[in-house]
Amino acid sequence: MEENEQRQEEDEERNFNTQGTKTTHLHSCRQCGKSFRRKSKLKKHRKTHAGEKPYTCTECGKSFSQLDSYKQHQKTHEDKRDHECLQCGKSFTTAGHLKIHQRIHTGEKPYKCSYCEKSFSQSSHLKSHERIHTGEKPYHCTQCGKSYKDKSSLTYHLLVHTGEKPFTCTQCGHDFSSSTILRRHMRIHTNEKPYACLFCEKRFLSLSDCKRHQKIHTGERGHVCLECGKSFTQSGSLKIHQRIHTGEKPHKCSYCEKSFSRSSHLKSHERIHTGEKPYCCPPCQKSFKDSWSLTYHLLVHTGEKPFSS
Repeated sequence: MEENEQRQEEDEERNFNTQGTKTTHLHSCRQCGKSFRRKSKLKKHRKTHAGEKPYTCTECGKSFSQLDSYKQHQKTHEDKRDHECLQCGKSFTTAGHLKIHQRIHTGEKPYKCSYCEKSFSQSSHLKSHERIHTGEKPYHCTQCGKSYKDKSSLTYHLLVHTGEKPFTCTQCGHDFSSSTILRRHMRIHTNEKPYACLFCEKRFLSLSDCKRHQKIHTGERGHVCLECGKSFTQSGSLKIHQRIHTGEKPHKCSYCEKSFSRSSHLKSHERIHTGEKPYCCPPCQKSFKDSWSLTYHLLVHTGEKPFSS
């Protein structure tokens, strides 16, 4: 069935290419009005309305509407990792992935940007970075028309339309929309903090948290609020701050009338309605609805008192 759809899609793509700039008939969804150049794309889109999920995982029974999401989910069950890093003990499914990982330890960055001084450990990261300079966004969403500079960003964006979260935590069963977020979440269970601050002994779960922390040492605050003069280390922090002045609360609760200025506040609030507590304490198995509650609780086990003078 999927093979026939793929063949039909290729035929339609060929027909479109031979037509050049001629006007192409669009196939419109009767439920939401979105239009698609290919009938096969419309057929896939309709599954999001019908709730149809024809792709079922034989390992755990989860079902998906898109083949790509199904394939990504299946990888979470694979455990053949024969290539082990001698530095830290991490294992990988291919020798190529191990080689790329080892550059974390060696600091090797063989791929240099043609436009600036930056260099990268992976060629794909270089290509994605150079598109910041060129403005190129070759990956297009057929459902809403948004464009992205790399395929992974488009793949992640498509989950907004499907609502699927194909990556499952084997420890607590919580689902995630990307493998990166799952890996970061797993560090809560393992207590792994691979990113060390260059200025002090603190370590962090994610690289972004580490970089944000390091700006405390460097004093870098390049984003200034024009209303009150406050400065911030990140443009995202400035944008959230500005909502204090504008009163904007774009994140609306699906269960009640409340709205929030931050998406994280909305997620935490909605868990009051759902009862969901995805953050689990490894030592005692207590669960919490947000990460900061878990972080605060962990101090009970460590005896650490970070707020004492």
